Amino acid sequence: MSASRCNTLGLYISIPFCRSKCTYCNFASGVFPASDHVRYVERVIADLEATSQWVKKMGVELPRSVDSVYLGGGTPSLLAPELVDRLFSALRQKFDFINAAEITIECAPAQISEETLQALLQAGMNRASLGVQSFIDSELKLSGRLHTRATALETITRLRAAGVTNLSVDLIAGLAGQTEASWEESLDLLTALELPHASLYMLEVDEDSRLGREMLAGGARYHAAEVPDDDTIARMYSHGIERLEASGLKQYEISNFARGGQESLHNLRYWRRQPYLGLGLDASSMLSATVADSAASLAEQMAEKYVLRSTTSDDLAAYLAGTEPAETAWLSPDRQHEEAWFLGLRLNAGVDLAAIEQEFGPQRVARALATVKRISGTGLILHDGATVRLTPQGRLLSNDVFQEFLEQDGQEEDR
Repeated sequence: MSASRCNTLGLYISIPFCRSKCTYCNFASGVFPASDHVRYVERVIADLEATSQWVKKMGVELPRSVDSVYLGGGTPSLLAPELVDRLFSALRQKFDFINAAEITIECAPAQISEETLQALLQAGMNRASLGVQSFIDSELKLSGRLHTRATALETITRLRAAGVTNLSVDLIAGLAGQTEASWEESLDLLTALELPHASLYMLEVDEDSRLGREMLAGGARYHAAEVPDDDTIARMYSHGIERLEASGLKQYEISNFARGGQESLHNLRYWRRQPYLGLGLDASSMLSATVADSAASLAEQMAEKYVLRSTTSDDLAAYLAGTEPAETAWLSPDRQHEEAWFLGLRLNAGVDLAAIEQEFGPQRVARALATVKRISGTGLILHDGATVRLTPQGRLLSNDVFQEFLEQDGQEEDR
């Protein structure tokens, strides 16, 4: 579904504060003093208040009705209750939350005070995502996590008792010290919890985390030598899918699993290219330009409906000082088409060929289908005439598949 066809909005608020920085973390987050929390929320609210002028200047649609809010991090549950109140008060003054709006808060186990929990409940929180990552205490310690199996389970019990039953738990395959046997133990505990949602990730090795840099350099710090090899990680991930599927948690996206009707509505916005507004450090937005003539031809509409992304700096000091303005880029129709493919292929349902041809026209889709034909013999992709989707092996090697759909011409445009 195109962003321009959706008249509701998702809100993403980045909260970059942590009590410790995990070795594998590649997000724009860190340990900062509480005084920065106050300044940060003030800056986010200021950005929010400036949004109306920004979208008017850029000629961008900004739906007022909000159906999903996601506070991600970092560890949003570290915010003081008065900051939670101020932030949500500002959001509700700016937007109309629909009655069934999904409001998700990322929480670290044992890192949410009773006062903050009550403030979040008062703000409308009805879903929590817990970064458990492992139920094995030794693996948690090696990764720099501060919680234990016991405190993770206690936090889940506490949230349920408070009425937050729409819970998700993250696990990572490939942590230092992890074995196939210990992974099985974590899966046993996860499935026994009978949660409505879970996420399984394979460890990312890149230069944006301390552990990743150490592994790429062939070093031994951060227990890099104790990270399982790629084949073992792939086996653990594949086995995790089987275990979750058998427990009723069906895979609907490469890393995400849910019982019927419990998919993350906010994250589906990203993969379906529906509009969302991001605020805060290293946040991005995807909004569409206003089209004056709804009867315009496909070519005319594509020329006007470039999708806008706005990404702020990942430097907290610069962001707080207001010296890092948002970067804006209008995505060309070719680039939008690429995104429709590699975001759509993340979903198990795959890419709907009739819908993508209606949006982008047969010529662009024909080029993509030529790519599909070229790689169809690899066992990574399936084409049944109506949809194109990844195979289980294709999900393991998804980045390789996505690369095949990236055009080398037609990139981002200024406007």
